[in-house]
Amino acid sequence: MKIEKTLKGTDLTIALEGRLDTVTSPELEAELARSLGGAQTLTLDLAALEYISSAGLRVLLGAHKEMSAKGGLRLIHVSEIVREVLEITGLTDILTIE
Repeated sequence: MKIEKTLKGTDLTIALEGRLDTVTSPELEAELARSLGGAQTLTLDLAALEYISSAGLRVLLGAHKEMSAKGGLRLIHVSEIVREVLEITGLTDILTIE
């Protein structure tokens, strides 16, 4: 998985490319732990995310929990495949998806 981050002031955007699964989710979790300290808002750009597993969903929920105390988390450019997983798991009712 490829992770690209952009910080503009306190607005952090992270673009993900590839697969977010058991193998790659620790990488994203570590990046979030390093990067969220000064961020007030987090945007995850999922345009190039091809797959998400339950391990990836757990990382998204952890980020949502941490950012809900700040300015929030939003998901943008969610592909049909990833959106379907979010819908099946009921996370579309919890996460902000644009």
